[in-house]
Amino acid sequence: MTRLLIGVLMAGMLAGCGTTPTKEQDGAAVEDRKPGMVVDRPPVKPADATKPLVTKPMTGDPLTDPGNILSRRSIFFDYDSNLIKDEFKPIVTAHARYLQQNPSTRIRVEGNADERGSREYNIALGQRRSEAVKQMMQLLGVRPNQVEPVSFGEEKPRCTEAAESCWSQNRRGDIVYQGR
Repeated sequence: MTRLLIGVLMAGMLAGCGTTPTKEQDGAAVEDRKPGMVVDRPPVKPADATKPLVTKPMTGDPLTDPGNILSRRSIFFDYDSNLIKDEFKPIVTAHARYLQQNPSTRIRVEGNADERGSREYNIALGQRRSEAVKQMMQLLGVRPNQVEPVSFGEEKPRCTEAAESCWSQNRRGDIVYQGR
């Protein structure tokens, strides 16, 4: 009888230690901002990763050669998403191969978001985006210590206009080679 009571008591304690699932944030609160409150940077259109690259003999550093896929350093995301789009997977794959071939090379993946969420939400979203790029690279064989994910949230916009064409440029993860 004592064993039965102890067993029931232990089961009750374990059930009480469980967590209840929490609902993820459906949408981010939009802050009241005026255009031009952020440092203005020249607009940059997202690179078309599906466009074929011009191949020519490599004469220098592949990271700076405009004809090399490694010169593309931005991974763009959909609104409120940290899923890497198929069109940007070849870019992540190329950088992962480069890191595998150069094991002493380190990168930082800087996650960014557009201005439409709260600062806290955008920092978290930028972090999820940078972590997604790191995770894909790790799945491709890159060592974890070669990739540092960081988030700038909405603090480093490429464009400051209040339009989708501008916001899409700010939803990105930038690959930055350390020491370059």
